[in-house]
Amino acid sequence: MNSTEPAPDFDLTVTLTEAPGGSAHVFTLVCHSGRLAESTLPDPAGAVAAVERFGERIFFPRPGPPKLCTQQYGGPQVAVVTGHFGGRSVHSRFSLTDGCEIARWRALSPLLGGIAGSTGAI
Repeated sequence: MNSTEPAPDFDLTVTLTEAPGGSAHVFTLVCHSGRLAESTLPDPAGAVAAVERFGERIFFPRPGPPKLCTQQYGGPQVAVVTGHFGGRSVHSRFSLTDGCEIARWRALSPLLGGIAGSTGAI
């Protein structure tokens, strides 16, 4: 996001399951005009910053060449993010099944839940 562009509005719901068959944890994050309006997340300010920085690229990826992903397993957690970001509908699934998925999760870790070694960089 260009620093001269206004922060996008978003209204997101995160449904996090820590293991198959486990109970789901549901969190919300709402931001209007760059200001936090509502959140049930442990680190709402961090989540807002991560979504503003990476949301467009992660929720609406541009087509490109296939990616080579390291074959590593980060855990059984799954997060589904639904709602709206910048006036567009969001429905994104996150997991820790390979290196590319782990990088996506780490970029939005304040929104999805931190994992060991998270740096927030992709």
